[in-house]
Amino acid sequence: MKHSTNQQTRRGRGPARRVGRSLALVLPVVLVLSGTLAVTRVDWSGNSSDSVLTASAATDVTTGAAAVRRAPQDVLRDRLLAELQEKDPGTVLTHLQQAVAERPSLAGHCVAIARTLGRAAVHRYGPSRAQSYARPVCDTSFASGVTAAQS
Repeated sequence: MKHSTNQQTRRGRGPARRVGRSLALVLPVVLVLSGTLAVTRVDWSGNSSDSVLTASAATDVTTGAAAVRRAPQDVLRDRLLAELQEKDPGTVLTHLQQAVAERPSLAGHCVAIARTLGRAAVHRYGPSRAQSYARPVCDTSFASGVTAAQS
């Protein structure tokens, strides 16, 4: 008894098989590229002005004065240090807590900012008066900044 073998099934299913294999190779590349382009168009910074970033614009970031953009934690630290010159450290620590509550992404920088405020408070008010404002903000980092500035 001789079994017949169909040559068509042995080689594949014809043109549909080739199209499927081509899509299997091309489709992931298209999806990755379209996702990458979509992510560059999202405004991740929170500013609503001109949120489109193109690949060519990314290379020109270092040119021009407008391109110098400071990190949010640096802006907050400088603002609080300036406020410390006008107000007492208790008020400044309250504003630090509020800023971290409003923008949780700043929580990772809270310790460094509070420590810097503690050092600045020692320079402005002296060690004992600066220590009197210490509160448990950012794991008592203000108090450790006061202590570090004393030594």
